[in-house]
Amino acid sequence: MKTLAMITARGGSKRIPRKNIKEFNGKPIIAYSIEAALKSGAFDEVMVSTDDEEIADIARKYGASVPFFRSEKTSNDYATTVDVIDEVVREYHSRGKDFDVFACIYPTAPFITADKLKEAVDKLSASDADSLIPVVRFSYPPQRAMEIRDGRLVFRQPENLSKRSQDLEPHYHDAGQFYVVKTESFLKNKGIMVGQILPMELSELEVQDIDNEVDWKLAEMKYKLLQDKG
Repeated sequence: MKTLAMITARGGSKRIPRKNIKEFNGKPIIAYSIEAALKSGAFDEVMVSTDDEEIADIARKYGASVPFFRSEKTSNDYATTVDVIDEVVREYHSRGKDFDVFACIYPTAPFITADKLKEAVDKLSASDADSLIPVVRFSYPPQRAMEIRDGRLVFRQPENLSKRSQDLEPHYHDAGQFYVVKTESFLKNKGIMVGQILPMELSELEVQDIDNEVDWKLAEMKYKLLQDKG
C-alpha cells in the first residue's frame, strides 16, 4: 500500500499575513505538520502543495518535498481543499505515481502528532470506510441553541430545556487538522466528507482554530500546556 501526506500551504493569507510560516513557539508553524508526518513513518512521501517560493524553501528545510507548484486555479481565495487535493492526486498520476491512501494535513495544526497520524492511517487502512476525520465534541449541547428574533432570545428546541445535559446526544465538529482518505473513494465521491467516515475524537485542549491573532496566542498557550502535561 502506497501512502502520501500532502500539506496544503498557499502563500496568500489575509487575516494573519504569512500565516503558514509564521513563527509558533520557536519555529514556523508548518514545521509541526511536516515533522509529525515524517516521524509517523506512515507515509511513503511527505509533500507540501504551495504556490509560494518561501514556503517551499522552508518546507524543504524541514524535510518535505515540493515536487511541483500549485496552479493559478488552486492558489486563489476561492479554491477549496478538495480542489487542491484533486490537483495533487492527478499531477502525481500524470507522473506515474499513484497512492492508495493520502492524508491532507493543514499547515497550521501544531497539535498534530506522529502517533495520531499513524493511528489514523492504520485504522482507515484496516477498515472498509472511505475516510477518517478527527473531531471534537461541542462543549455546549447544540440542542439548547438559541436564536435572536425581533430582539428576543428564542430556544430552537425548547423541548430539550428540561433534559439533563448528560441525556442529550453528543454532537461533534471537524477538528480542522487533517483528513485521511482512500484515493479511490476520493476520486469516486469527489470529496473527503462523503461515504463512510471513521471518527477520531480529540479533546478540546488539542484543538484550536487559528483565524486571528487572539486564536494564535490561545493556540500557543494550549500547546505549552500540552507540553507541560506530556
